[in-house]
Amino acid sequence: MKKLLFVLNPHAGKARVKGKLSWIVDYYIKQGFRVEVYMTQEQGDGARVIGELAGEVDHLVVSGGDGTMNEAVTGLMRLPKEKRPSLGYIPAGTTNDFARSLNLPKNIGKAAESSVLLPACPTDIGQFEDAYFTYVAGFGAFTSVSYRTSQDSKNMLGHQAYIFEGLKKISEIKSQHVKVFYKDQELEDDFLVGLVTNSVSVAGFKKISGPDVELDDGLFEVVLIRDPKNPLDLTRVVQELFLDEANQSFVLRFKTDAVRFVSEEPIDWVLDGEFGGSKKEVDIRICKNAIDIVRK
Repeated sequence: MKKLLFVLNPHAGKARVKGKLSWIVDYYIKQGFRVEVYMTQEQGDGARVIGELAGEVDHLVVSGGDGTMNEAVTGLMRLPKEKRPSLGYIPAGTTNDFARSLNLPKNIGKAAESSVLLPACPTDIGQFEDAYFTYVAGFGAFTSVSYRTSQDSKNMLGHQAYIFEGLKKISEIKSQHVKVFYKDQELEDDFLVGLVTNSVSVAGFKKISGPDVELDDGLFEVVLIRDPKNPLDLTRVVQELFLDEANQSFVLRFKTDAVRFVSEEPIDWVLDGEFGGSKKEVDIRICKNAIDIVRK
């Protein structure tokens, strides 16, 4: 009998998965799995448990938000590649950016079914120094909103909680002077936002990463937003981000398998919505086809 490890964050979203736990486990058993269930107790717990147990199972399913998925990937990347099981995902968080890239159902029951019925496809994973991310590493305006927003607010208000928290941070917005190195290119400027992505959706918005996003091509989509100096510049930023403007003067996009950021002052980074550290220098590279993830 095949072994399945089911790891869930019982506090994600409105604890919807917790209420369907018995149904989900029963479904997996009926699909021919011997199931072991673990509920995470604190931040980092999922990565630890998965790193300890996942090498002995045939399939891993996690349920929670983007942070829970990040912990799953972190735990799996601690294992040799040949020991990593395939990974299914039941999205149950507030924004679920990565689930949109995986094209997974929003309904908990259908997502549970998809987590073992859909094919597991080789998927790229980002490496940020000695940490990992599934869909985005970023700095600058609003990137800290996710981890600064309380779980109670997320549960009560959903995606609006991020908007309210972001509005409170408007007065704190400032650009960062950064040097960016990729391939044989070098950029230096004041950037309001920097994003290294492998996703069709970031912060609940599509199109930010640009067109032709592939999860298995060995390339990041990098987005850099120059500092707007006035309201007219800010309008241009919005147009270039969302309206497919041909002439991009404020929003820079490029694809690469590795990128280096260097700044004079430490910059706060966010990995998949969680705080990733404050650093002056960062090397980010892609781990091509590192994990087989269930997706359409």
